[in-house]
Amino acid sequence: MSATQGGGAYERDLNKNPANHVPLSPLSFLRRSALVHPGKTAVIHGGRHYAYREFDERCRRLASALSRRGVGKGDTVAVLAPNIPALLEAHYGIPMLGAVLNAINIRLDAETVAFILEHGGAKVLIADREFADVAEAAIARLGRAIVLVEIDDPEAGGAGRSLGGTDYEAFLAEGDPAFAYELPDDEWQAIALNYTSGTTGNPKGVVYSHRGAYLNAIGQILSFGLTGQTRYLWTLPMFHCNGWTYTWAVTAAAGAHVCLRRVDPALIFPAIRDHRVTHLCGAPIVLNMMIHAPEEQKLRFEHSVEVATGGAAPPSSVIERMEAMGFRVTHLYGLTETYGPSTVCDWQEDWAALELEHRSARMARQGVHYPTLQGMRVVDPDTMADVPADGRTIGEVLFRGNTVMMGYLKNPKATAEAFAGGWYHSGDLAVLHPDGYMEVKDRAKDIIISGGENISSLEVEEALYRHPSIMEAAVVARPDEKWGETPCAFVTLKPGAPLVGEAEVIDWCRQKLARFKVPKTILFGPLPKTSTGKIQKFVLRQQAEQLSTPPKS
Repeated sequence: MSATQGGGAYERDLNKNPANHVPLSPLSFLRRSALVHPGKTAVIHGGRHYAYREFDERCRRLASALSRRGVGKGDTVAVLAPNIPALLEAHYGIPMLGAVLNAINIRLDAETVAFILEHGGAKVLIADREFADVAEAAIARLGRAIVLVEIDDPEAGGAGRSLGGTDYEAFLAEGDPAFAYELPDDEWQAIALNYTSGTTGNPKGVVYSHRGAYLNAIGQILSFGLTGQTRYLWTLPMFHCNGWTYTWAVTAAAGAHVCLRRVDPALIFPAIRDHRVTHLCGAPIVLNMMIHAPEEQKLRFEHSVEVATGGAAPPSSVIERMEAMGFRVTHLYGLTETYGPSTVCDWQEDWAALELEHRSARMARQGVHYPTLQGMRVVDPDTMADVPADGRTIGEVLFRGNTVMMGYLKNPKATAEAFAGGWYHSGDLAVLHPDGYMEVKDRAKDIIISGGENISSLEVEEALYRHPSIMEAAVVARPDEKWGETPCAFVTLKPGAPLVGEAEVIDWCRQKLARFKVPKTILFGPLPKTSTGKIQKFVLRQQAEQLSTPPKS
């Protein structure tokens, strides 16, 4: 067979070499922006602004100082801090050494933090002084030596205390602003370690690669329209999926990072006005917080503000109310295991002609996969066959591509289960619409089966959110002797809204839903949430189960 017939000519003398094949790494984003835009604002924190040249130098100093403390390739450095420059700098300074960043959830208890430090093998802990109590207790539980660096953030207002560690700014001063670093020799090298919230047992450590981080950051730029004029407000925790990889994406676009220590409407609205913020992200709880902020805190802006939401399905009513306030909402979807969002509800031009309620219902779908993700499917979990695109048949969402995690750290069994059949199994249940857009209906564990019928808790929540007095809602299964399970709703009323009782809410649902989907129980009060704004349904399921358990005699 000739070379032309078999394509052999393309397999000879065309090898990878340093000129034509370089490992992908988000470190290259900072290198380029510092080179091309050295005087452009990179980071804003309170009254302080610093440009890309200084941002790059601070990251190099951090890498240099860590190197002098013995940190090198494959070592883990943990950071316990809110959305402040030090955590942003860690996203570059730590990987510059080939080390792995472990950004820790600031709302975890000391026992869980200690588990993470031990399981991840952290050699250094960089901790904001506000979290000194947790850090101190976690280190005591750790029972081994660990280098402690303390952040004394001026925006903290003196909160917290010193544990006797090295001050962060003094630590940077030890480092070389011209520290020379190389990109990883293998793009499959780990860049970050993120722990999932452990609702049952200990959390799992999700490992990201340089390649995946690079590609997902590019996906965020494409899906959210980041440019050099972007001013991105950090309302999304940087510790959550490395800020959905916007920690790297904003830098790649040479935009400005506007840090925000605390997510509070009283701080969000002025920050948008004062810094002309163009983009921000957050779970629906953040949007809800903004919608229901006191009127005196709400501000109108002369410029448009893009908002990306995800982490939980946003009720269409939330999208409508954000639009009414002048924000344009884009719905993203993903998991910690997919570097954060990896699908987008891509806007279709003909949606503009739809009435607001119908348009927002389309915008609330989870949509289609990013250009940087290889593929997404909705399948029958038993047969692995694709479900029909009828908008009704429920299946499990699967992912495949370079922006799927490397795996779970030190947990081969869980990794193998997650990747069964050559696809990542999300555990989310969804339908596929005729236009190819996916819509999540529930987590597999959250679907309610009543009298043999599947009930989507999200569909019931959607109806509840449209009630004029309801601010938040969550629906779980309550055991029932006759039906097996029935929907049980937990709701929080809007401040100052007319009070309503169980009967009125049930009657409202009867007007919106098929009778078998109507909640049989309504409970009022605040809803338990994770640090990233997700409602903790496992807690509510336990409460609903207790309602159905007869008291012991």
